[in-house]
Amino acid sequence: MSQLLETYKETLAPSLKTQFGFNNIHQIPTIKKVVLNMGLGEAIQNPKVVEAAVEQLSQIAGQKAVVTRARKSIASFKLREGMLIGCRVSLRSTRMWEFLERLITVALPRVRDFRGLPPKAFDGSGNYTMGVKEQLIFPEINYDKIDNIRGMNITIVTSTNSDEEAKALLEGLGFPFRK
Repeated sequence: MSQLLETYKETLAPSLKTQFGFNNIHQIPTIKKVVLNMGLGEAIQNPKVVEAAVEQLSQIAGQKAVVTRARKSIASFKLREGMLIGCRVSLRSTRMWEFLERLITVALPRVRDFRGLPPKAFDGSGNYTMGVKEQLIFPEINYDKIDNIRGMNITIVTSTNSDEEAKALLEGLGFPFRK
């Protein structure tokens, strides 16, 4: 079992229960899934970029990435319906907790000039989205094998609808928010 999940079950869940006055253990906020999304605008001119991005995202997540396609055509971007435009991975259960542990303890400290995560990136429904400018912060990526530096979005979906409860959950797990 992941050390982060163990911390959640043993210390964080009981403290959240008392902090917010929950009567039932199912009311305690938890993390449902983590979604990694990599948008590839340059894939319109060069479709081979998608293969490299899928491979890198699969290495980071530990499971195969799914290629996303354009839903509708946009003439000004020279985009046609069905063209490859990105890739994504949804992590749940054990892989999700292991990824979050690696994100907090290894990847975020490797970000250059890191001052903390923005606390206002909650969407009003208890979900948190953060952007990563380069995939090199993850130790799984071999620096010699990358062709281009790409960023990604990481969305953490929680079981609560309150941003306040979600922030308390993430702070308890060790996410470094700015003051």
